[in-house]
Amino acid sequence: MTEKKLSIFERYLTLWVFLCIGGGILLGKIIPGFATTLNDFSIYQVSIPIAVCLFFMMYPIMVKIDFAQVLRSAKTPKPVILTLVINWAVKPFTMFAIAYFFLGYLFKGFLPGTEILANGEEVELWRSYIAGTILLGIAPCTAMVLMWGYLAKGNDGLTLVMVAINSLLMLALYGPLGGLLLNVNSMPVPWQTMLLSVSVYVALPLIAGYLSRRWIIQHKGIQWFNEKFLHWLTPVSITALLFTLVLLFSFKGEVIVNNPLTIVWIAIPLLIQTIFIFSIGYFIFARWLKLSYHDAAPAALIGASNHFEVAIATAVILFGLSSGAALATVVGVLIEVPVMLMLVSICKRTCHLFPDCHLDNPKCQSGV
Repeated sequence: MTEKKLSIFERYLTLWVFLCIGGGILLGKIIPGFATTLNDFSIYQVSIPIAVCLFFMMYPIMVKIDFAQVLRSAKTPKPVILTLVINWAVKPFTMFAIAYFFLGYLFKGFLPGTEILANGEEVELWRSYIAGTILLGIAPCTAMVLMWGYLAKGNDGLTLVMVAINSLLMLALYGPLGGLLLNVNSMPVPWQTMLLSVSVYVALPLIAGYLSRRWIIQHKGIQWFNEKFLHWLTPVSITALLFTLVLLFSFKGEVIVNNPLTIVWIAIPLLIQTIFIFSIGYFIFARWLKLSYHDAAPAALIGASNHFEVAIATAVILFGLSSGAALATVVGVLIEVPVMLMLVSICKRTCHLFPDCHLDNPKCQSGV
């Protein structure tokens, strides 16, 4: 696909993202009752309206996956090992170190005050903000990363394999890592939220994509599937992403508007952490391991992104809805999409660094 064949959604995706974020914040500020009413439709803190949008965002990606490719990806351990090491052995600890340096030292004077947590304990606000960043750092993305890998023209099979592995590991490691870094005796993990979100965001569209792909190819043939069905389906995923952003930020619009400077201080370490993790994964480890571009890009993007739904739910359960920790997780949502789109663009503009991918390759077109 050449640049002139990009749809208007793909060509100006960054602009649409910022417009939808701004529109969502404005909607939440002007009509807070609308966001509150929508947010009431939830099961185990998983928003049903957002879940519906995420299903339509994921289904077009899932239906394009050739499951023979998934099996091949599972047999190539190097990108899988790279992603696991970054997500579980590096990222949680660099997030803690970077957040502590900026929020607990450099910006500490700009973050005065204390707060009373849900358990009645009084803590300094900057410590609460660090707690929120920790919860983000130990939650690898298991949903929207499929979109980032898809936009980067990466190996969708590898992304799917890693989503499955991270979903299982998060059930076992999220609580212990959180307890270690937050220095508490025990950490309640929102198991229902995690299981339901994985089911809705990954399992359901995966099953629907697999069954419908098989049925369509059986009855219409692979040529009709590639040339007709996928052509019609392409805008659906990005449209659903934009609707998701409007809904998500309409829920959190008032919080963001009421804390502009605090959000800036929290966003800086989160931004540095995301770029740092991506850089060491993509520019250092992936090249050292001699990965192909189509494996290197999703491996690095998976490491850089976060499962902010689980982080927000955990922060609310542990520290309360109005806590600094909950605010910090919301800031993670605010910067996630624009920053990940920037990293996708960097991947596509630098794919010539990998031997299997060159700028004249249609899969390595200019960034979004």
